[in-house]
Amino acid sequence: MMAAFLTGIGWVTGAGFGTGRQGGDCSFPELPLPSLTRKDVFPEPNQRFGRMSDYAKLGLAATAFALRDAGLEAWSEKRPIGVVASTRFGCLATDLDYHGTVQLQGGGLASPNLFAYTLANCFLGDAAIQFGLTGSSVAINESGEDRLGALRLALEALLMGEADTMLAGVCDLPAPRRYAGETGQAPGAAFLVLTLAAPAAPAPYGSVALAGGDGGVLFNGSPQVGLQQLIDSALAGRTAR
Repeated sequence: MMAAFLTGIGWVTGAGFGTGRQGGDCSFPELPLPSLTRKDVFPEPNQRFGRMSDYAKLGLAATAFALRDAGLEAWSEKRPIGVVASTRFGCLATDLDYHGTVQLQGGGLASPNLFAYTLANCFLGDAAIQFGLTGSSVAINESGEDRLGALRLALEALLMGEADTMLAGVCDLPAPRRYAGETGQAPGAAFLVLTLAAPAAPAPYGSVALAGGDGGVLFNGSPQVGLQQLIDSALAGRTAR
């Protein structure tokens, strides 16, 4: 059984935003998500961030924090790093907002800015541009309750030799009003950085592996029931490293 090293964790939830090595915990309470500004995510000017949809800002911020935590945010040459993002509602909120502009004046006021973000994988393109990522990047519909679908695909990509480093995580805005109550999972985004080679620094949080053919996920050899438990397990070991 081949394992990958977990080297970075970043999140944006109703409890706040941050990275694993900054301290604090990653939880998904039923609270409003923070209104992200460019200064919350990037210290330097970034004109693209201000024009992005809320869903895209959420996903880009969490990937930025995860890469920063892994020491991979800065780059000078493009890198074959891939991303798998799972989502239940994707950019549906953006789609609805865009449709609202199309209805005005026979479509004469349709928003080109919103239209640019009416696909669930749009923020992955922004991440590729921002961080020089050239690996495969996909957004998948998350149907499982454990929220580990993206992690499983990322691990498979690593084990099949498609990449040496992958980001995997979840990204969801609050459910649109018409779908409220259809899922018991709170909104937010959290991404993990997985790599086959253990870096000298920063020290990995531990190892992540697929448990045979049953779809289970192991962290340091222990079965994990979901993404929240995996992140909690990883963060619990911070003081031990």
